[in-house]
Amino acid sequence: MHFRQIKKNIRRTAVALIASLAAASAAQAGNWCEGGIWVDAMLGSYHINPDPNTDFEQFNPGLGVECWLNNQWALTAGGFRNSLRRPSYYGGGVWAPEFAHWGIVRLAAMAGIISGYNYGNWGLGRNHTIGPVVAPIVMVEYKRVGANFIVIPPIPSDDLPFTIGFQVKVKF
Repeated sequence: MHFRQIKKNIRRTAVALIASLAAASAAQAGNWCEGGIWVDAMLGSYHINPDPNTDFEQFNPGLGVECWLNNQWALTAGGFRNSLRRPSYYGGGVWAPEFAHWGIVRLAAMAGIISGYNYGNWGLGRNHTIGPVVAPIVMVEYKRVGANFIVIPPIPSDDLPFTIGFQVKVKF
């Protein structure tokens, strides 16, 4: 990837983050995020049993935001460089039921849309690069810091295996 393209992708991610933070601030003003606002930093991923001939990127920098509407529901959005070295943007909802909360560990599920992958015939957008995502999440939170372990299902049309994404986060 050329330096100019990398610079363009960083600029897009920064704009997406600023827009997300502005939306979160506006939502806070409207008392939407009464459960709190978390800013996520996407760090990396681990690919489960990948094809030996593939070379996935394990370092996946990015930023996102979680607007918790209450203790069980959140809206989330962000962007990162995916394992295929492409920019990805996501948005959706998170459900973290109270019965799946043990001390500092919570189980949750995220559903929404994500870009940057080849979804084949069932994808949306230019070149079918926008598609649905449903992913379980293990959240570890202690006071104002935490981490998310996101289990991303395989995307067969891009030869992407099951992947575990890793985020660190801070509550504001």
